[in-house]
Amino acid sequence: MRIAPEGRPFIALGWSLTALAWWAAGRGGWSVGWSVVAAVLSLLAIWLVVFFRDPARDGPRGDAVVIAPADGKIVGVVEADEPMYLKTRALRVSIFMSVFDVHVNRYPVSGTIELAHYNPGKFLHAAREKASLDNEQASVGLRGQRGPVLVRQIAGSIARRIVTDGKVGDAVTQGARLGMIRFGSRVDVFLPVTARAAVRVRPGDRVAAGATVLAEYGS
Repeated sequence: MRIAPEGRPFIALGWSLTALAWWAAGRGGWSVGWSVVAAVLSLLAIWLVVFFRDPARDGPRGDAVVIAPADGKIVGVVEADEPMYLKTRALRVSIFMSVFDVHVNRYPVSGTIELAHYNPGKFLHAAREKASLDNEQASVGLRGQRGPVLVRQIAGSIARRIVTDGKVGDAVTQGARLGMIRFGSRVDVFLPVTARAAVRVRPGDRVAAGATVLAEYGS
């Protein structure tokens, strides 16, 4: 199983503490207290491996489709103003990632990065509407063959660290790694309403980064 680099220190610490706890449990004659601590730490260490997994993803590719940038559940498909990069009315598709979802994010389209902006903020629950305005977030503006697309990584009530790999001027490939958010979060995708893209998901749908089609452009 491939592991995201950001997770390796957490996983190493988790397994080190687990080994120490089991050693202490054995030294203490397998007392109930130390055995419970060791068992809980074992579950936590296993969860860290699952959380930071980075599976290979295949799916539809091409300029005609916009691919999901994150694993999770669709929590909103709405029209909203996007003044930072698109500077127009946009379709916003919001994906909420629970602590059990893969947290590696991927580029929804191929293109060139024209905007890479980080904004520190609050840590409201990522599924709330105000999170898209008030929370810590990183925005990546992409110039694709069918026009601009904005991806916004939004920290949640637990997440405290957004990782964005690319920089302005980089040419990126649809489905390639964009970055990740640690421990629960949300990703929004903005498409200009003038692009006339047909959204293929609705609230409640489950999507997979790099595999699920969010929207299709007309011919």
